[in-house]
Amino acid sequence: MKKNIKNLDKINPEIPKPSFKEVDYYLDKWNTFETYKMRESALDNLFLKTYPVNTSIDDVLIKVSVLNDFYNTNIFNPYKVATHIVNLNIDKRLYAGDASLVGDIARVDIDNQGINPFYSFASKYCNHHVPHEFPIYDITIARMLRHFKKTDKFSVFNKNDLKSFAVFKKILKEFQMHYDLTQYSLKEIEKYLWQLGKEHFSHKNY
Repeated sequence: MKKNIKNLDKINPEIPKPSFKEVDYYLDKWNTFETYKMRESALDNLFLKTYPVNTSIDDVLIKVSVLNDFYNTNIFNPYKVATHIVNLNIDKRLYAGDASLVGDIARVDIDNQGINPFYSFASKYCNHHVPHEFPIYDITIARMLRHFKKTDKFSVFNKNDLKSFAVFKKILKEFQMHYDLTQYSLKEIEKYLWQLGKEHFSHKNY
């Protein structure tokens, strides 16, 4: 029996090396999906214009609920998460780009959820307020970073390192630098890596 080429512990030789051409291809592809564009526009309006601050439980609950619905982040108690965010008094740290905030938001005291159960959600919540400071952590993006680390050794890290947001952001920037992709924003790099990963590693929704 042949080994599965998409085993996450194996290098997939079908994946093209990062380049201007590859990134542009996937950014153009992204723009052909009306659902992605409209979802992004709706979230920008909600987070950047309608409810940019995080002091009201009503405002935060709406943002948590919409983000959870759009991204399928498996938050079964949005009210508790929203209360946690309000109690953290996050706005000063958020707009200062404090990377440790992601971990603090992720640590919600909900029974039987383990440590940092909402890490991806927390990165998305911060990202939609300040996208240039908080890239989105997503398991598919993490898989692609690990793949290119194996193929090109653009950085030195292990899987667990990516669960520290400051380290994840640093690695994403190292990826940018290594492949000479600094003309693209971190948001654009995310879109490229996520779509590439979906083609080769999974079929889950973003």
